[in-house]
Amino acid sequence: MRTYRELFRTPEFTPFFAAVSVQTAAQTATGLALGTLVYTRTGSPLLSALAMFGPSLAQVAGALTLLSAADRLPPRAALTALALLLAGATCVQAVPGLPLWAAFAVLLVVGAASSPGGGVRYGLLNEIVPREGFLLGRSVLNMTGGAMQICGFAVGGLLVTVFSARGTLLIGAGLYVVAAAVTRFGLTARPPRATGRPSVRETRRTNALLWSSTPRRYVFLALWVPNGLVVGAESLYVAYAPGHAGLLFAGGALGMLAGDTLVGRFVTARWRARLGAPLRLLLAAPYLLFALRPGLPLALAAVVLASVGFAASLLLQERLMALTPQELSGQALGLSSSGMLAMQGVGAAVAGGIAQLTSPATGMAAVAGLSVAVTLALVPGLRDRSGGVGGVGGRLPVADGSPRASRTPRTEETT
Repeated sequence: MRTYRELFRTPEFTPFFAAVSVQTAAQTATGLALGTLVYTRTGSPLLSALAMFGPSLAQVAGALTLLSAADRLPPRAALTALALLLAGATCVQAVPGLPLWAAFAVLLVVGAASSPGGGVRYGLLNEIVPREGFLLGRSVLNMTGGAMQICGFAVGGLLVTVFSARGTLLIGAGLYVVAAAVTRFGLTARPPRATGRPSVRETRRTNALLWSSTPRRYVFLALWVPNGLVVGAESLYVAYAPGHAGLLFAGGALGMLAGDTLVGRFVTARWRARLGAPLRLLLAAPYLLFALRPGLPLALAAVVLASVGFAASLLLQERLMALTPQELSGQALGLSSSGMLAMQGVGAAVAGGIAQLTSPATGMAAVAGLSVAVTLALVPGLRDRSGGVGGVGGRLPVADGSPRASRTPRTEETT
């Protein structure tokens, strides 16, 4: 599967695509509104960054306790319930006079409850499209996420100005309800991918199994840490340019859209094997420029260029699927997503803490430097046997060290 036409002809991909797009737009607009609301109330870059990305920290708790649900719940029901939960939580955040501690408590609860969502969603994508279409399907979702973020941040900034931050939160809650309706009525009811009931014990057992493979460990770390540190830099846009944060976020989404389009549609397998580490370096290096406190035009150009590097995650996710049995794909993708979001929360906290002591520009440059250092440290462990670095190429080793070109077949039937 190499064309968008083939992808959208796949049954159920279109409603799946629509639901993910609407939910991304809701998350974008409400995140900007909440970050603006907290910064207006407190004047703190740290609290503003945590308001936008702090829920990601709660993904750690969810990943350690709830992640087995990713393969053990019916996907349609789980995604519908999650969208409705997000709608309700967003309405609570819009309540006038809500204490700051209560607002952050809601964010943490929602973050933990959302932890299986990425695994459910992208595990379902793995069922909707054929195996060879996963990279193209994932890239289209990333591209749409970028487009929705461009619209969400641009329109979100306008909505905050016209309707206030609380009004924008209520509009976002309505979008979550739309996403729930599209999921419920547009997708087929499928059974869980794995048998048994979700439990803390099963979550930990499978997480340990996934982590026990050295090749998978390096892929997880490469997915989590460089990305999370750069998102920490993004979390300071509001503090760096309070009147133009929406423009910087939209520029970042534009760069991500360009990178995902290029890698998902046009880059061959041979080049994908070589582009992983360069893309992760590109993701961080332009942010070093912020040490010089550039003006808005140069800052925007740096953000757009850096965000092209987010396409490295596509290559790593494809490699992760090649290293993981099908019946564990949901939890593997969920662990990838939860770990990435958790590290984004850590990155926001680190960047916000540095900015609190120095300046937003210094905080952005510092976490970018850390991201570059981590990427360079991970290069040897991501080098595959065909000589490529950080991408997908040739035959990939599994946990026992034997080469494998395809994943373990599934043992359960799906409808």
